[in-house]
Amino acid sequence: MGEIKSTLDLAMERTKKISISQEEREEIKRKEILQKVTGLSNRYREGCLSLNEIQREIERLDEKTERLVKEALLSQWIDALSLGDEDERLLKGVESLKNRDVDEVRKKLHRLIIEYQREKEKVKQEVRTQSINALKRIGFSGSAVEPNIAGSELWEKELKNLDHHYRVKLEEVKDQLRNL
Repeated sequence: MGEIKSTLDLAMERTKKISISQEEREEIKRKEILQKVTGLSNRYREGCLSLNEIQREIERLDEKTERLVKEALLSQWIDALSLGDEDERLLKGVESLKNRDVDEVRKKLHRLIIEYQREKEKVKQEVRTQSINALKRIGFSGSAVEPNIAGSELWEKELKNLDHHYRVKLEEVKDQLRNL
């Protein structure tokens, strides 16, 4: 009788002939590096890792990998900029990796955030006033009546329009940072 082979033996025989090309190896290595970069980026953004520690990690890399890591970190940090107030850490990281002062872009971003917050508050008050007037028309009024703005379709619509308008401006700021 012939020899009965296990599934593992059959799989091993089939994979002997399969080899990974140099391009595939480089792509696998690139993906591994990008995963590590994402980890570094997240830990930095959360405050668990300092810029000095990131710089030390980068200095240990070969030139090609160093360039890839810096580009990926810059891309992730710039993409993470938002209309919130937590961007100073990201700007410091960009400044450090680009080895350039980003004060002009920083000021522009802060002005944009302040403008966005003011406009958002203004729209919120307008929606609140409209909601109170609508409630009055159907017979609900008084000091105890407080409309739920957050659940309002009008608020969601207005906020969506406002966010879209300011996201366009934010993208312009991000492009400025990318092109420094």
